Amino acid sequence: MDQAAQIVIGGLIQGSVFALVALGFALVHRVTGVINLAQGGFCILGALGYQTLLAWGVLPWPLAAALAVLATALFGLAVGAVAFVPALSRLSNSSLLMLTAGLLIVIDGIALLAWGSQPYAVPPFSGEQPIALLGLDIPSQGLWLAGLCAAVSAATWWVLARTAPGRALLACADNATAAALVGIRLRRMRLASFAATAGIGAIGGIAVAPLMSLQFNDGHFFTNAGFIAVALGGMGSLVGAIAGGLFLGVAEQLAAGYVSGLFANALALSLLLLTLLWRPQGLFAGAARRRLDVREEVRADRRMLRFSGWSAAVVALAALLALAALPAVIDAGTLPSLVIALILFIAVLGLDVVMGYAGQVNLGQAGFMALGGYTAAILATAWGIPPLLGTLAGMAVAAIAAVLLSAVTLRLRGAYLALATLAFGLMVDSLVVGLPDLTGGPSGLVGIPSFAAFGVTFATPAAMYYLVLGLAAALVLLLAGGMRAGFGRALGAIRTDPLAAAALGINVARYKLAAIVICAVLGALAGSLYAFDFHYLGPEMVATPRSFELIAMLVLGGEGTLAGGLLGALLLTLLPLEVQALADDKVLVEGLVLVAVFLLAPAGLLGSLWPQRRIAILPEAAR
Repeated sequence: MDQAAQIVIGGLIQGSVFALVALGFALVHRVTGVINLAQGGFCILGALGYQTLLAWGVLPWPLAAALAVLATALFGLAVGAVAFVPALSRLSNSSLLMLTAGLLIVIDGIALLAWGSQPYAVPPFSGEQPIALLGLDIPSQGLWLAGLCAAVSAATWWVLARTAPGRALLACADNATAAALVGIRLRRMRLASFAATAGIGAIGGIAVAPLMSLQFNDGHFFTNAGFIAVALGGMGSLVGAIAGGLFLGVAEQLAAGYVSGLFANALALSLLLLTLLWRPQGLFAGAARRRLDVREEVRADRRMLRFSGWSAAVVALAALLALAALPAVIDAGTLPSLVIALILFIAVLGLDVVMGYAGQVNLGQAGFMALGGYTAAILATAWGIPPLLGTLAGMAVAAIAAVLLSAVTLRLRGAYLALATLAFGLMVDSLVVGLPDLTGGPSGLVGIPSFAAFGVTFATPAAMYYLVLGLAAALVLLLAGGMRAGFGRALGAIRTDPLAAAALGINVARYKLAAIVICAVLGALAGSLYAFDFHYLGPEMVATPRSFELIAMLVLGGEGTLAGGLLGALLLTLLPLEVQALADDKVLVEGLVLVAVFLLAPAGLLGSLWPQRRIAILPEAAR
């Protein structure tokens, strides 16, 4: 009994930081209707800033913490003014979601430049000695964390319920148009909510810092945990966010204590997927309070560039010949990177089918790469299965996983769909690390042979380059034909308005399933080729951050263009290698490019080459 109580206490302590991050998610979502994936970045900025101020040895910890929170809130205010708030009137919710993902990558890059990649330790607020209470040993820092969670939650409730600015924020959340008509400045309120959530995130990061080592990219951990917690509790519900965070913390600790620490995260993610399947609005959310019927979104209608007659053949042949001639004109040391860019382009092609044509968010493409890559590599190394058959098996496994994932995602839209695919990718990450006997665990798989098919072994970079180029060219031609046919037109109708598409007789569920299966199969193919090209496959190569990198490539080139993804893959893979300064700052540059493209060229570099028309999109509630 004491052990169970100790586990629950540990879960409540862990859940307190999840609740603080989720509270920031819920506040921004209440006011803007957008999920802010940069929230975890504010946690790590606050924590690392606090560590730096403490290291000076001049300031007491309360003052250092207050200054770190203030600095993070001001940074959030600047980011909101420059990027987030201006985009609210120009981008759809899915594009805004990816914009905030780009902001998270920018924060990663800033943290890497400022603090490096080494871990940092922060001393507890009141010493290392635990506090004995009712026969249980409670870390003193845990009490600080729980107390700060309660205090911030109470203060947030008081501001929203008892003050004029708080009531103005709620008015913006309930009906932004009416709030503007009565004189409430929407921009100011949205900036205030974004800055406040940055400060709340900094408080959570500072409070939990003494309980963990800090690294520049730990913002992803906080973002993932907060996103899951707010979904469990209910999007836009402040009470639900707190309850969801505490529930997630206890669930993970119970799973770690009674099952295995290796699978605690996977079990928590399984719980999330079941929750999304059974009760998408959240376990603790009541009736919806936000009037979604008054919010209209606008986005660009991105259409594929069409050629006709001989022009199509000439353009395609010219592009293929140029790519085929590249190995003869580039440095031999660049060729392996070119192979990687083409492999990643195959995965981006799959993303384009789902995101560019079907309009569905997929944050788990790296999970499909992992399934395909590890299946093919394990079959080749442990069972001696030929690489071609192993690759086909990996594609089949990914297709089955896509069908199972569709059981959850077909009913979801917007942030919930993004969360389900993110949860899938994180679950694959956990299983890869948690099954060392099968996958090699954190060390990865070594000794993977070169790809071979029909008696030909592709053992050199040049051979792999022409193999992958041929596959990519064939896939582009095949998909271009499909998108010009009824399949592509059906996906376009579903993207524009699923209800109208269903009324026209389109089987929306079937076409969505086909799109995600195509995406998964191409992701698995890319993962398999990745493993055979490197002769090694480690978890970090196909982890969730890879999904965001693939999305950055797609957005940079242009969604719904097919060929645009190649431009994005080449730029983000080769440019840092050619410019050494960018190689050192790759994370920051990648994030800045993603944000800049969304703000300045939402249709992407290639997508901006032809006219765009703006169309009104039905509110989420009407879809």
